[in-house]
Amino acid sequence: MMAQAAEQQQELGLGDIEVPVETLPKLQQLDLSADKGDATAAMAALYEAIKDCTNCRLHEGRNKFVFGDGNPNAEVIFVGEGPGRDEDLQGKPFVGRAGQLLDKILAAIGFNRTQVYIGNIIKCRPPGNRDPQADEMAACMPYLKKQIELMNPAFICCLGRVAAQALLNTTTPLGKLRGRFHDLEGRKVLVTYHPAALLRFPQYKHDTWEDVKLLRYEYDKLFAK
Repeated sequence: MMAQAAEQQQELGLGDIEVPVETLPKLQQLDLSADKGDATAAMAALYEAIKDCTNCRLHEGRNKFVFGDGNPNAEVIFVGEGPGRDEDLQGKPFVGRAGQLLDKILAAIGFNRTQVYIGNIIKCRPPGNRDPQADEMAACMPYLKKQIELMNPAFICCLGRVAAQALLNTTTPLGKLRGRFHDLEGRKVLVTYHPAALLRFPQYKHDTWEDVKLLRYEYDKLFAK
């Protein structure tokens, strides 16, 4: 059973993540075929399949499962660590004060929520907005990985240390990760501060501005006409 689970994990492109065994068949059995160039239907099918997930303790206190929001065919995904109180109540990521700041950051580089996709490492709110624990991230990471696989974006922007370290599988501090691109299976990954951190520490806003300008510059090199 464990050998079979390991093979399934590799087939799903989940690398060395310690994925709960029960998660793997659920993802493998999905019919996630999509029209070429359009991930909308596949993402909707994925949501229906996982929205009632009970693979970790966080489901016990959730109000709503926060799948993600935005354009399923976007070339840029912004990834935070997990839902907060407002997100848990509304079922959408980044809708509280940090989300309002993210909207302003997007607008400053010529994006809005209809042009990008926004998600999190985990999809249920941790108690008291604490950092997600390793087993909780392991239970949820396959879902994010599958979203990324279906969307096949050119860019991923990690918002904050937790998201960056989890997605890049590293313990390197955020300060040493930001300011340059990293590779994740052929996709360019940029790391910057979480909007919630900017609300507490406005001095990080300059560095964040430099990061997102770099993201927009590289995006325009690929897609500007």
